[in-house]
Amino acid sequence: MPQPDDAWLHAHSRVVGSRIRAERNRRHMSQERLHLEAGISRDVLQRIESGRHNTTLFTLLRIARVLDVPLADLVRD
Repeated sequence: MPQPDDAWLHAHSRVVGSRIRAERNRRHMSQERLHLEAGISRDVLQRIESGRHNTTLFTLLRIARVLDVPLADLVRD
């Protein structure tokens, strides 16, 4: 059953994915390099960047660490 905040969650997932992609591109880093250094599959990274993946905190922390940005910068509202 859909929850009242589902639309916000889906929209924010796309925003987080866009921020990750933008930061990765700003650093001239390929998806291949990021997924390998973060220890996640490329498929998961692609789905996160497109906002189609309900990811874990651990995965977001791994990505933030590799990108050398505070997690808050990726997930802020």
